[in-house]
Amino acid sequence: MAPTYPKAPTAWRLARGCWSAFWDYETPKVIVVRNRRLGVVYRAVQLLILLYFVWYVFIVQKSYQDSETGPESSVITKVKGITESEHKVWDVEEYVKPPEGGSVFSIITRIEVTPFQTLGACPESIRVPNVTCRSDANCTAGELDMLGNGLRTGRCVPYYHGAAKTCEVSGWCPVEDGASVSHFLGKMAPNFTILIKNSIHYPKFQFSKGNIAHREDDYLRHCTFDQGSDPYCPIFRLGFIVEQAGENFTELAHRGGVIGVVINWDCDLDLPASQCNPKYSFRRLDPKHVPASSGYNFSLGKSLLHPRFAKYFNMNSTITRTLIKAYGIRIDVIVHGQAGKFSLIPTIINLATALTSIGVGSFLCDWILLTFMNKNKVYSHKKFDKMVNTPDQHIGQGLPTSGSPHQDSIPTDPKGLAQL
Repeated sequence: MAPTYPKAPTAWRLARGCWSAFWDYETPKVIVVRNRRLGVVYRAVQLLILLYFVWYVFIVQKSYQDSETGPESSVITKVKGITESEHKVWDVEEYVKPPEGGSVFSIITRIEVTPFQTLGACPESIRVPNVTCRSDANCTAGELDMLGNGLRTGRCVPYYHGAAKTCEVSGWCPVEDGASVSHFLGKMAPNFTILIKNSIHYPKFQFSKGNIAHREDDYLRHCTFDQGSDPYCPIFRLGFIVEQAGENFTELAHRGGVIGVVINWDCDLDLPASQCNPKYSFRRLDPKHVPASSGYNFSLGKSLLHPRFAKYFNMNSTITRTLIKAYGIRIDVIVHGQAGKFSLIPTIINLATALTSIGVGSFLCDWILLTFMNKNKVYSHKKFDKMVNTPDQHIGQGLPTSGSPHQDSIPTDPKGLAQL
């Protein structure tokens, strides 16, 4: 039976090694490689990393700041101006919908009026699909078309004009395509003025500001917006807004469309509050060159903005209405922005990231030395020490003597610095 040895020495060595590893200090080996090309690569990589963090991260992105996006915002609008059509003068109460003065509103620039509609039977609009006919057999009584104007009676009757025939419907007659009259309101519309009152608040920094100058006089009664001379006079001409959006006013007034007024509040709160100013931009929001997505339907002659509404009245004990289909310019006021202020935490994080990233230069140069240099084996031998485990019998005998098989465990350079 083989003798057993006590395991206490092994456990003691393990405990002593763990204790030593806890208190010992380790430092990487430094090797100076006298190679000018490699030195240039190393310093160039360090310089590029340093420039990236100093210029882009800290100056452009201002990563030393704590930031907040999407300010709390309120928008109040007011339109002023009068215009005229062929036989009528129009004021704000008639051509602005809705009248509440919110961030989204529409200015009517053209209408198609179908006057004196009454409940009765009349030819269906020829624009409705599958409505043309030759005889009563082509019309089904009681059929209701969701795109039509009423309930079909089953009769085939002559159309309002021309030689065509359509199925008769029971509803409000005449239908709008049969007796509508177009009125253009855009003659004076470019001179309409729009007041856009905007207030923003960044709750994280407790910062609030508005886009109207605080003045005691009647400054707003006589000013119009100019980014250079009057940036705090938010009164815009409708023609100016359409022009800045790159659109033709006459075409837009006839067809209708959506214009976005974008107010951008980008504020550096390390600077005085007077440096936090709104920036305005204008663009068309509906893609006019894509008929399906822009809302245009050429077969029906409809545009994106053509709400229908009616005005009812009683004439000789008969309920009568005037149907109005309106085309116009819809204004969407959009507010966004970002505020930033110095904070110690993001500054420390980004500084630590920058200092760590500079080590990429050492990693790259080590890879070049170990892979492409002629003396890569020499460099590998100098950089990495090959340590051999010491047998148990040598413990306590000190360091191995010269020429022993354990010579690899002794550093070849007592100063820790080797040069190539």
